[in-house]
Amino acid sequence: MDQSPFTTPRGSISSSVGDPLELEVNLTLSEKLKVFKSSTFDPNAYVASKSRSMNEKEIRHLCAYLVDLKKASAEEMRKSVLANYSAFIRTSKEISDLEGELLSMRNLLSTQAALVHGVADGCQLSSLMTGNEDSDMDNILNEKTDISKTEKWLIGYLETLEVLLAEKRVDEAMAALDEGEKMAQEISEGRTTLSPSLFKALQDAITEHRQKLAGQLAETLSQASTRSAEIRSTALALKILGDGPRAHTLLLNSHKEKLQRGMQSIHSTSYGGVGAYTSALSQLVFSTISQAASDSLTVFAEEEPAYTSELVSWAVTQSEHFALLLKKRILASTAAAGGLRIASECVHVCLNHCHLLEASGMALSPVLLKHFKPFVEQALNTNLKRIEQSSAALAAADDWLLAFAPTSRSSGLPPTSSYSNLSSFQPKLSSSAHKFNTMVQELFEDVGPLESLQLDGLALEGLLQVFGFYVNLLIDALPASIVTENLEGSGHKIVKIAETEEQQIALLANAILLADELLPRAVVKLSHSTRGDESQRRGPDKQRPPEQRELKKRLQREVDRLRDSFCRQHALELIFTEEGDALLNALMYLSMDDGKVEQPEWFPSPIFQELFGKLTRVAYIATDVFVGRDRFATVLLMRLAETVVLWLSEDQAFWEEIETGPTPLGPLGLQQLYLDMQFVMIFSSQGRYLSRHLHQAIKNIIGRAIDAVAATGLDPNSVLPEDEWFVEVSEIAIKMLTGKAAFDNVEGDDNSPTALG
Repeated sequence: MDQSPFTTPRGSISSSVGDPLELEVNLTLSEKLKVFKSSTFDPNAYVASKSRSMNEKEIRHLCAYLVDLKKASAEEMRKSVLANYSAFIRTSKEISDLEGELLSMRNLLSTQAALVHGVADGCQLSSLMTGNEDSDMDNILNEKTDISKTEKWLIGYLETLEVLLAEKRVDEAMAALDEGEKMAQEISEGRTTLSPSLFKALQDAITEHRQKLAGQLAETLSQASTRSAEIRSTALALKILGDGPRAHTLLLNSHKEKLQRGMQSIHSTSYGGVGAYTSALSQLVFSTISQAASDSLTVFAEEEPAYTSELVSWAVTQSEHFALLLKKRILASTAAAGGLRIASECVHVCLNHCHLLEASGMALSPVLLKHFKPFVEQALNTNLKRIEQSSAALAAADDWLLAFAPTSRSSGLPPTSSYSNLSSFQPKLSSSAHKFNTMVQELFEDVGPLESLQLDGLALEGLLQVFGFYVNLLIDALPASIVTENLEGSGHKIVKIAETEEQQIALLANAILLADELLPRAVVKLSHSTRGDESQRRGPDKQRPPEQRELKKRLQREVDRLRDSFCRQHALELIFTEEGDALLNALMYLSMDDGKVEQPEWFPSPIFQELFGKLTRVAYIATDVFVGRDRFATVLLMRLAETVVLWLSEDQAFWEEIETGPTPLGPLGLQQLYLDMQFVMIFSSQGRYLSRHLHQAIKNIIGRAIDAVAATGLDPNSVLPEDEWFVEVSEIAIKMLTGKAAFDNVEGDDNSPTALG
């Protein structure tokens, strides 16, 4: 600015502020500005000194002048910058470049100074220059012409070694150390001469620089930016320097830090679901372990067991940390809520990644199983409990009528099942059984193959548990079950009672279809080896794995429980009245010989007529229900007939009256008992459900009755007709009871089982 700071367009400041500033106005511009250029300039003190003798008006004029001066100065600066903008930018850039060069020069000078000090320290100049005036180093320093070739090499070697370390040229530094070792070896063997003090200096320098280089390598391994290839080469260099254990530990730590950074990145990334998150995390963990194992085996030979042991321990630790993290973030809450599918998928993803390491001998799946198995087990048990609760609720409203599955009349299987294309298989079940089957099929589709988790056995036991629970519900649905009492204060029964024989046989149909066909199909999903193999699913039992054959046997035992309960109920209905009185007793035979009854009309006793009628109805219903399962219908009829006859055979009160009672069994009673047993044998034979046990029980009853009569002194054979008579009467009774009475061709009946007599 050309204008004086004390001159304004309004005139000289002397005219406004008075005489005290007159001398100052006449000074040149440079002299006026000197006071402002001082580093100790204090504006407050300056203004105070000038305004001490001013009045108010003069001070206001001074303020106005300063404001105008400030505006003029700012405007002048703006014009100057705009006019010289390109030069200003160029000058600023040159100043920045100059500052960078100065910084580089300072660093270079510092490095050179460090090298000089390092060489001096490495050669131990101070120790060599004092104490022994005849030393070789004194000659080196004071008599330059007498330095030997080895001594010259030593001086250059130490300088070079220090430079290589300072510049972190690892390969060249290691080569230099090897060179120094070789020279020291030559000197110790006498092939090269060097004074003892310098030889010791050489050895100390090699040791010190070896330690420095090892420290640099360790620092490199500890840096987060070090890449995999550099990690291997650095660890190998550190191992060559003789610090193998430290190198191996730092190598593993380097991979651990990379793993932790990768985990943090995954945690901060938004994934589409639990599966994607688990997959990314699992892949990171096990790929890092795989890379660490590869680096360890590459750098450190497999024959060094200490390194292998440390690698395995490190891998186990990382796997456990990963398992604990997954438990905390996913499995614990998922298992508690019964999310079996999510838990199973997470575990399978982890195990699949883990199994990739087994090729290198790294078996870490037991570590994962130890942590994951309890949570998958918890989720499985939660789902099994849920199936039981749902089944109990459904059984309370089931009408026990058989029908095809409402969602798929052609296949009889719910859409979620992988077997819905089997149009030849059309199961008819009640509503609760259909739902039970659907829940079981979905459960085993959720768990997938559990063999790798060693939970297939638990899943099979769980299946047996829920099926046993459902069978108990079916047993409770039988009218004679004591569990069908009303709940206290509820007014509702636990299950809806199957009142009719059709409904009761539907209970059996539910159990047998589930045990024989549907539940074994669900079990197939547990194994990779049989999944999708339709021939094995439909094949005979001998083609099934042993555990599946054992499962089917145990399922069948549950069915047998229901069948035995069914037979026991119907037998009790036949044998006892509602008041508990026995309809099948000794009096019905003993009373025939008391003289009050004339020659009877020979016909089977009413209770055995009822037995025949019940078996006939059950056979008719079972034939319609158990289509293609005639064997089960036959066994049901066998067990029902056996239950009644075996009760008679084992009733001690009955036989005490027959054998030792006050009234002995007479000829007519014996003949009626014989007729009843022959009647049972004949209609059982005709219905093809005469079992060996039933036949033997009938023979035992007849033989015991004959012995009782013989004990009275009467010859039983003298009072019993020929067997043909019993057969004829029994067949007439069967035809009359079935409404087919025609007596003209009784003897020609080909179905007469006279051979059984």
